[in-house]
Amino acid sequence: MLEPYYHKDVIEAGCDEAGRGCLAGPVYAAAVILPPDFKSDMLNDSKQLSERKRYALREVIEREAVAWAVGIVSNEEIDKINILRASILAMHRALDGLKVQPEEIIVDGNRFTPYTPPLSGGGRGEALPYTTIVKGDGKYMSIAAASILAKTYRDDCMKKLHEEYPVYHWDSNKGYPAPVHRQAIRKHGTTPYHRLTFNLLGSPQLEFDFKE
Repeated sequence: MLEPYYHKDVIEAGCDEAGRGCLAGPVYAAAVILPPDFKSDMLNDSKQLSERKRYALREVIEREAVAWAVGIVSNEEIDKINILRASILAMHRALDGLKVQPEEIIVDGNRFTPYTPPLSGGGRGEALPYTTIVKGDGKYMSIAAASILAKTYRDDCMKKLHEEYPVYHWDSNKGYPAPVHRQAIRKHGTTPYHRLTFNLLGSPQLEFDFKE
């Protein structure tokens, strides 16, 4: 059972991203504020759940959350600023989209940069306190909820892009460096959605199927 919060008696937003290790497509992030009494026996790190459970939980999260939002950073932006900065930017954009401003932020992983919320009259306020938590998506409900939203919305995106470029099999590998994806790059070249600063061809001896 995951912990309901990291900081007690504050409005706490959990953040996580999806698609950081992909060769193609945007990186997605989500921010979620759950009510103090939220309970779900199914809720866990999105990587530990089946696709069916992830989508079922997405409906629950969106219905019961105090606030939730998704942020996106394109592959072109990733190539310009690098994937770490892009992942953090996606989380900042998700936080910008929340209809309720959090008082504290908890983030999956060990890297983040200070987030300053937008002010109603324009500009930005003071940076909010944040805590980075390694494997936080398997420890705290709001981070796990964010991981599910980020993962499912990114999967939706890659399924749509697959219709445009079916030879890369993004409907199954979601842009990760699976052998079939890299083989398609060798045969057909890149698309406007590939991250050109990434090692797209890799080493054949090190290839393996990515499943997230």
